[in-house]
Amino acid sequence: MNLRLGIDVGGTNTDAVILNPSGELLAKAKRPTTSDVTNGIRNVLRAVLESEAGKRIERKAIVQAMLGTTHCTNAIVERKGLSRVAVLRIAAPASLAIPPLSDWPEDFVEKLNAQVEIVEGGHEYNGQEIVPLNEGAIQHFAHRVRGVRAVAVTGIFAPVSDAHERRAERILREILGDEVSITLSSQIGSVGLLERENATILNAALTDVAIQATSAFNEALSAECIEADKYFSQNDGTLMRFEYALRHPILTVASGPTNSLRGAAYLTGRTDAVVIDVGGTTSDIGVLANGFPRESAVAVEIGGVRTNFRMPDLISKGLGGGTKVIIGGNTNHSWYPGTTVQTGATGHAHKSETVAEYARQNGYEGQAPVQVGPESVGYRLAQEAQVFGGGTLTMTDIATRTGAVQIGDPELVSEVPLGAVRDSLIIAREMLADGLDRMKTSAAAVPLIAVGGGSFLVPNDLEGASEVLRPENSDVANAIGAAIAQVSGEVDQIFMLGEAGRSAALAGAKAKAIELAIKAGADKDQVQVIEVEEVPLGYIPGNASRIRVKAAGPLVRLATIGTKEDRG
Repeated sequence: MNLRLGIDVGGTNTDAVILNPSGELLAKAKRPTTSDVTNGIRNVLRAVLESEAGKRIERKAIVQAMLGTTHCTNAIVERKGLSRVAVLRIAAPASLAIPPLSDWPEDFVEKLNAQVEIVEGGHEYNGQEIVPLNEGAIQHFAHRVRGVRAVAVTGIFAPVSDAHERRAERILREILGDEVSITLSSQIGSVGLLERENATILNAALTDVAIQATSAFNEALSAECIEADKYFSQNDGTLMRFEYALRHPILTVASGPTNSLRGAAYLTGRTDAVVIDVGGTTSDIGVLANGFPRESAVAVEIGGVRTNFRMPDLISKGLGGGTKVIIGGNTNHSWYPGTTVQTGATGHAHKSETVAEYARQNGYEGQAPVQVGPESVGYRLAQEAQVFGGGTLTMTDIATRTGAVQIGDPELVSEVPLGAVRDSLIIAREMLADGLDRMKTSAAAVPLIAVGGGSFLVPNDLEGASEVLRPENSDVANAIGAAIAQVSGEVDQIFMLGEAGRSAALAGAKAKAIELAIKAGADKDQVQVIEVEEVPLGYIPGNASRIRVKAAGPLVRLATIGTKEDRG
């Protein structure tokens, strides 16, 4: 039996599932995410294999392992573990006005300490060469940046013609050697120069982080004697091979939310719906369109940097199971059960049974007596939440106080004022309803799928939802999404329609997308076009259109019935 292992690393928990060839869940586990992420992967893998169901599974039966991880996201946000980067732009003399890194946060620029060069070269929107590539300048640049860990190469309109980028790569490789990672923008983003360049630089900076993530996954699997084909899930809800992920780590930064969306579609059978994934720190709200996450149509900021590569269209609210609840609506005030309500500003203390009483006694009438988030205890929920004996009031404590869930010791939150509970839930409802409303494209109510370990915070009668679906195993929907993900290929290019016309251009784009999906590992008999987008470019002479086509299909090995030995 060929089994699939899916692991998803979230901000609070790391989840793992094992599925059989029919997609049925055989075993699952959830463990707190660790500060170094790697140990969290090891812990959850050991837990799922040592679970009651997992003990009956032979390790050699696991033939594919998929990982969705926050390694790269954390590195960008925290500016940690980034590689030293050199930046080469092939676009002079057309783009000298705005140099690379111009719109980056200052602290990020200081952290990268990048060496930058702009050389002559590049192409027009129709693929015509603007000026010849200045190879001498690239050779000089390569000698100047010896010792860097990675190089980011961006050519103007490189997605249309990558000839100059590939020539520059060969020159850099001859001088810098094979140890240096070289990222080409044509493999990362779409036509916009600055956003594509930003994404390319981020990808190069993640070189060492990618090595760390892949090594951690390898080591975790080896420690459990699992010899499986390894994949990373990426931002659009599909998979990429381990080797490809090493070269394109930036494509993993939003894999967590997309895994949840794909898992929600799989668990409910719905292909079009809004999905709310409530974790420990945030509620991520996205849209399923034809079973895949709807992609963002605008530039997306990552760590303060504008990019234009494939990203899901998401809204994140600071609401999760670990979100802190502060009574008094003021961070100067805190409350602990069984003791007193303390006013930090005056040191004055009161015993109070209800929030309303507290608000009245302290002059907060007419103001919000409860503050929900945005701070969260995150992966320290099991240590800091009051139901576990901690000293921080969280939304998990609030839900337990209502009796809606049984987590930890309910007695430990039995003295939380019901007024505070009521007001906290009202605030949570308003946050979720606002997020749902912003993701809808019409006023009509839409189906809503609630997943994630904190999905108990989603009310059944949320405004804007025609129904709220809570599928079985929704607490590990993200890991399931990773395990069942498909492989994709995508074309995003400007086509000159010419005499052949629009139909020929569309057919060519579809054929190329299918070819790319098959090259990435999709089963050629099951791959299909899942998305087509065409934008006529009236401002460009020559009847041009920007055509974007995505094709996807199951992994060829997943589609093959047989033993691992049969597959070779």
